Amino acid sequence: MFPSKQKPSRNALNLLISKYLNPNLVILLEVDDRNSALQTLVDLLDAQGKLKDKEAFYQAFLEREQIVSTGIGMGVAVPHAKLPSYKTVFIAIGIHPKGIAWEALDGVPVRLVFMIGGPDDKQTEYLQLLSRLTLAIKDEERRKKILQLTDPEDIIALFRGI
Repeated sequence: MFPSKQKPSRNALNLLISKYLNPNLVILLEVDDRNSALQTLVDLLDAQGKLKDKEAFYQAFLEREQIVSTGIGMGVAVPHAKLPSYKTVFIAIGIHPKGIAWEALDGVPVRLVFMIGGPDDKQTEYLQLLSRLTLAIKDEERRKKILQLTDPEDIIALFRGI
C-alpha cells in the first residue's frame, strides 16, 4: 500500500499577505545605508511589541545579509529571519524614496524593504508567505503605487486578497 499524499492544510491554502500587514509597521526610511535601514525596521517592530530580543533579531538580519544579499532586484529587499522564541510571523515595510545601496542581485538601489520575522518552527507558513510576497512585488505597477502612496492603510490595501 502506498502512503497517501498529504493535502495542504486549509490554512496554507488561505494564506494571505494582507493578514500579516499592519499600518503601524509601515515606515518611510530616512537613512542612507542598509544596516541603518535594518535597524530602523527592527526598532519599529520593537516599539510595536513584536520583538523579544531586539539585538538578537537585528544580528540575525546582519548574519543573513553576510550569507547573501536579500536585495532580490527591482529595487526590493526582503530581509528575513527566524528565531526560536517567536510564535507568529510578521512583516514590516520600509520605503525609501531615492533608494539605498544594498548589494542587490541586480545592483539597483533598494527603495522597498519587506522585513519578515517569525518562529523557526513554522517553515511552511514562512516559505509560503515569502513566495507570495515575492510574486506580489514582481508586479511593477504595485511597486510604483507603493512608492507614490503616503498612507500606510493605502499601501496595505494594495495587498488585499493576495
